[in-house]
Amino acid sequence: MPILNVKLSRPASAELTTQVSEMLLELTSRILHKKRELTSIAIDYVDPAHWVVGGATLAAQGKSSFYFDIKVVDGTNTKDEKAQYIAESFAAFGRLLGDLHPESYIHVQDVRAEAYGFGGLTQEYRYIAGKR
Repeated sequence: MPILNVKLSRPASAELTTQVSEMLLELTSRILHKKRELTSIAIDYVDPAHWVVGGATLAAQGKSSFYFDIKVVDGTNTKDEKAQYIAESFAAFGRLLGDLHPESYIHVQDVRAEAYGFGGLTQEYRYIAGKR
C-alpha cells in the first residue's frame, strides 16, 4: 500500500513512465515486500533547465537527476532493507536516465500506522481487524 512520488529531470514520456513504474514496482515488492497491486506511483517531469543543483541547472551541467519518496508503515522494514532499496533504486535510475547527478535523492518515509491508510481505513485499523 505504499505511495511513491517521483520527479524526473526529463520531458514527459509515456515510455519512461512505464519503465520507471515497472522498475519501482519490482524493487518495492522484492526488497520492501510490498504488494504490487496496492502500490501507487505518481510521476512528475521537470525540465532540466528548471532543476538546479549547486547553483547550476542540470541542463547546464549535462546531468540527469531524480527524486522520489515512498511512504511505508513504521516498523515494516529493516534498516538493511531500506539501505538495499536505496542503493538498488539509485543504480536502476542511473541505468534509465544516464549521466546521473550524485545529488539525486530517495526518501523512505516511515509513517505511523494510525496516521496512514487508503480506502478510508488506517493501516492500524487493518492490523487490528486482521487479528480478530
